[in-house]
Amino acid sequence: MSVIGSSPGVGKSTLCGALARQYRDAGARVDHFEEADILTRPAFAPVADEFAGGTGSVRPETLVEAVRTYVSQARAEGVDVLVTDALIPFVPSLVAWGHEEAAISAVVRDLVTAVEPTPVTVVYLRDDPDVGLRRALEREGPEWADWYVGRLAGSPGTRSVTSLAAAAEHLRREAELTLRLLAATPWTVVAVDVAGRSAAEVEECARRGLAGPLGA
Repeated sequence: MSVIGSSPGVGKSTLCGALARQYRDAGARVDHFEEADILTRPAFAPVADEFAGGTGSVRPETLVEAVRTYVSQARAEGVDVLVTDALIPFVPSLVAWGHEEAAISAVVRDLVTAVEPTPVTVVYLRDDPDVGLRRALEREGPEWADWYVGRLAGSPGTRSVTSLAAAAEHLRREAELTLRLLAATPWTVVAVDVAGRSAAEVEECARRGLAGPLGA
């Protein structure tokens, strides 16, 4: 199960923690893959190595093979549920690294093959990016805005982003792309609107939409 969202501050990490606890309480063996784990998990060592190699990007085939290894290892170890925070399908990273829609679509198709036969559910949290960015700014502090805009402006695919307003517009386009690509996969997609909802209400909406699927 991959939990992704339309912007920072949308509540992905909070929901991931809640869902991991839910499945553990139900007796499942759960692996909770936090967002920062992509740089520390053994299966993703090639990803971390490439990213640290000076280019600031990772080849799509490296991402796909890392996911294949991670899911295969989890299956071999008897893990029942993978709850991943902002992992697949990597659309924000691929966009930032300069890949066009056709290339990203091909990566998503490769990811579909890589995780088979594990069923995949993607929980997509969506909110107005302006609201999500304000929420992230309130949580992280005023320096976060400069860091976030600088990170986007420093990547080839998002160089036009020079302000939080431009970042919000970019995130709107990225959300449309993400949902369009997900619609072409066999994966189950559970979209949850978070606007005006507490974390507990978002969790309840996600639970109703999930209705118990297990997978990556």
